Order: sequence, then C-alpha cells, then structure tokens
Amino acid sequence: MKTDLTDTTASKINKALVQGRRAIGTPAVGMVLTLVIVTDEENAYDALKAANDASREHPSRTLVVIKRVSRSPRDRTKSRLDAEVRLGAEAGTGETVVLRLYGEVADHADSVVLPLLLPDAPVVVWWPVNAPLDPAKDPLGALGQRRVTDTYAAESPVRELSARADAYTPGDTDLSWTRITPWRSMLAAALDQVTCEVEAVEVEGEEFNPSCELLAMWLANRLDVPVTRSLSSGPGLTGVRLGTSCGPIVLDRADGTLATLSIHGQPDRAVALKRRDTSELIAEELRRLDPDDTYAAALRYGVDRLNVDGAADEGVPAAAGTTTKAPAAKAPAAKAPARKPGSAAAKKATAKKAPAKKAAAE
Repeated sequence: MKTDLTDTTASKINKALVQGRRAIGTPAVGMVLTLVIVTDEENAYDALKAANDASREHPSRTLVVIKRVSRSPRDRTKSRLDAEVRLGAEAGTGETVVLRLYGEVADHADSVVLPLLLPDAPVVVWWPVNAPLDPAKDPLGALGQRRVTDTYAAESPVRELSARADAYTPGDTDLSWTRITPWRSMLAAALDQVTCEVEAVEVEGEEFNPSCELLAMWLANRLDVPVTRSLSSGPGLTGVRLGTSCGPIVLDRADGTLATLSIHGQPDRAVALKRRDTSELIAEELRRLDPDDTYAAALRYGVDRLNVDGAADEGVPAAAGTTTKAPAAKAPAAKAPARKPGSAAAKKATAKKAPAKKAAAE
C-alpha cells in the first residue's frame, strides 16, 4: 500500500501510517528500531532496496530523507514537505516513509524526522553517500544511537578515514569496516591453529581502498608487527600474508568470491569469502547497537601513527603504521615485539560480527 502526500506535515504523515496499518490489518508492534537514511534522489532507490532487504532480519520503520535543491532562487524560499507512505509488501517487513524536503525546511530535517521516530526504540542513521565529516554533530546524526557511513562512496575514500578518526564518537561505524568482518574472522581462526609468533604482515588490495587500509590498521594495532601494504588490481582486498616463525599463513582471494587459506604444514583449504551486498552489510550493523571499540582502536591507531611518522602522502592514512610496496603513499613501519597468536592480545583480534544493493568493496 502506498499513499502520496503533497505539501504535508509530520502530523498528517503519522495519521496516514495509522490509517494504512488499519487498512491492511498490520499492527505497529514488532518493529525493533527506526532506520533514518539520509541520501539524494540518485541513490535513494538503491539505499531503500538494501534497507527493505535488511528489514527481513530487522523489522523497522525506515525514514528516507531526501533534501531537494531548488534551481530557481524564488523556489528556494518556498518550504514544502512531500511524503510517500509505504506499508505492506512495498515496505519489506516494516514501514517506509520517503520524505522530500524543499526550501528552508531542508535545513531543519531533524524537526521533520523527530515526530516520526518509533517511541522507545533505538535510532540508526545511515548516510549511503555524502556523509558529514562529524556525523555525531549533524542534526540528524544526533538523533541516533548508531551512525553508519561509507567512506568507499567518498571522492577520496582513504583521506576520509582521517576525518572519521578525528571526529570519532562512540556509536560511529563505517561499512568499509563491516566489509572486512569475514577477513578478520578467518585470520583470527587461522592464528588460533598455530603456536608461532607473527613477525610481519602484508595486506594486498586495490589502491585507495578504505577496507584494505582498515584491515592493515587493525592487524598492526593487534599484532604490533610491521605491516606492508601492497597494491593489486583488485577486486577489493585480494590477499593477506602473515609471516610467522613457523612459516607463512596466506589468505588469498583473486576473484572476489572464493579464497584459499594456506597454513604452513597443512593442506590448502578453499573458503567462501564473497563480496557482500549492501543489504547484508547494513543488516550486520543493525545486529548490535553498542559502540564498536575495535573499530575505534584500529582507526585511531592508524591516524596516530600517521601523525607520529608524518610520512603519508597528502595527509592520507593509507599506510598509517605500515610500509607500502608500490608507488603510493609511503610511511615507514615502526617495528615492535611480535605477539604470540595465542596471547590475550591476539585473541582479542576476533571478528566483530558475522554477516545487507551495491557490491561490497572488501
């Protein structure tokens, strides 16, 4: 069921939601959160489709905020709110309201969204593109317990990581971090199978890919060993090589679907490591709403090392705390004592979660 409202108000939208539920016989109970998607008209369809797919696992009220820019100076002074209220099959397993804001009301989107939030339910704000530099201080971001960005969609993806670290507030996360969850899980599981010391690490992937940089930062932070960042033609992350005192551990994925795990002294194993859709990524982020301390530690570690070494190209933390093997940003690796994989620090290097229409970039 779909209801179009032109030049409307938040009160009329709430009334349309109630009437729509009565018409299709669907109660309001069962929705676990409010997902606020802040996007533009071009990317609204993809983001909404991903949210609807994720709602099968997390029934929610989805509010899509689209700020429309008027071309005529006269129209910029006219404030108007148009809405589409979708329920039933058109809204996944929850409710969807598409809000289009014109004129001055676009500068006060939080005042429009606030009356539409589910009472006593957590709020997650997601920017598929064009995220603010400080999501927590954004008027809409301030409404959420979790704030989800995607540096891969930025014009300078890796440079954006520096801004994310400077403005980090508990509750912030990024889909570039979510994309490497399977990699972190696989590497942690591989280290649990050996009793050797890790001496060096190499992370291979596309240039200026934020997921590659975050994985390098995480490994450097957790293992305290030199991490080399090498470049490949992709897609995304293509391999991680751990040099240990007992021989190499290699996780190689050349085709973006199937990876090979090689541990010295053991037969090679094929492991599923496919690139996930956005719906899977956002569904993973909605599984837990507490601050992601592991993400914060990896992000801050990379930028802190960048500030100390001062050797990254144009301020990009592409190799913060790492060396780089290719004509890219170079930062000297600071050697530190290696930790045994079986130690408490290494055991902390576990995956954040497990498995949300754009192909993932890991």
